[in-house]
Amino acid sequence: MPLFNVYPLYDVTPVKAKGVYVYDENDTEYLDLYGGHAVISIGHAHPKYIEAITNQVNNLGFYSNAIQNPLQVKLADKIEELSGCKDYELFLCNSGAEANENALKLASFQTNKSRVISFKNGFHGRTSAAVAATDNATIIAPINAQQKVTILDLNDIESAKIEIEKGDVCAVIVEFIQGVGGLDEATANFFEQVDILCKTNNTLFIADEVQSGYGRSGKFFAFQHYEVTPDIISIAKGMGNGFPIGGILIHPNIEAKFGMLGTTFGGNHLACAAGLSVLNVIEDEELIDNVNTISKHFVKIAKTIPQIKNIKGRGLMLGLEFDFEVSDLRKKLIYDYHVFTGGAKNKYVLRILPPLNVKKEHINLFFEALVNALEELIKIQKR
Repeated sequence: MPLFNVYPLYDVTPVKAKGVYVYDENDTEYLDLYGGHAVISIGHAHPKYIEAITNQVNNLGFYSNAIQNPLQVKLADKIEELSGCKDYELFLCNSGAEANENALKLASFQTNKSRVISFKNGFHGRTSAAVAATDNATIIAPINAQQKVTILDLNDIESAKIEIEKGDVCAVIVEFIQGVGGLDEATANFFEQVDILCKTNNTLFIADEVQSGYGRSGKFFAFQHYEVTPDIISIAKGMGNGFPIGGILIHPNIEAKFGMLGTTFGGNHLACAAGLSVLNVIEDEELIDNVNTISKHFVKIAKTIPQIKNIKGRGLMLGLEFDFEVSDLRKKLIYDYHVFTGGAKNKYVLRILPPLNVKKEHINLFFEALVNALEELIKIQKR
């Protein structure tokens, strides 16, 4: 049976990985500065991660949410401790799209309204309301387009005010650093004014931290760079270091009711063990401090490369913007220099999302490869 052909694939077949490196079937070593879309947060095959999930699956890998699961409580307490999001409550699911679906559903339940506001170049998932709130018409099927969504320009506070004050908006959902869109950010004033508008108009403010959370921005959550208090925070990618897990943090002003949300696999024992091990490593190895140290080193070098026109993002959620489309550059980095990087909706941006325990020497290797690749591309263009 052939696979349903929806992914354009690079001709690389990883078979193992360790730390910030991936190895293919020929034992070729690749420097991983993309982490599978920011999923690999503590490095591939971290020994504490392997130990945690091995021990858990040897005892109990899964049972339903109809029974007690103390690991969920431990995970919730650890998220609260490291994030500083006191008194929020946790609902666990399996992915970022599912987290945002539950966030939007909960907002609609809470406000008894149905319209959503999102922003241009935003990405919130590929399912139902989440994809309707995503600014990409090519992945929105007619069944998704039935959702009531208004997509505004980022930083357009006047339009946001007009739309929110119409009184029918259940939620405003925003990435504080856009991922797929290309690492754009709004101003502090915009975020903070939208937060105020939501709170005065019975509208929930949803922080989509699926990609920017778990220390990647240099704080535990990207919204913590601003004076805002989200009603719901969606999380996923870095949570399980590759094991599927997602969730939403829910402000105590929102009351739970039996049956309001539900999931079969969400918060299972193995997922919680993976999630707890990630948080323990982030804490024990002081990885958020490392994010800030490495980010400064990265930016310092990037500023010396004339072909880089703009450095975008924060922490280890970074973008290098050029005055040409980067698809050929990415291919050269993969095939000739064995470095994984990412692309974006903005075709001029090279996306950098390494594991949070990446070191300066890895960044140095990347920039050496980048400079050489750029020089080779220039020579090819001159022929």
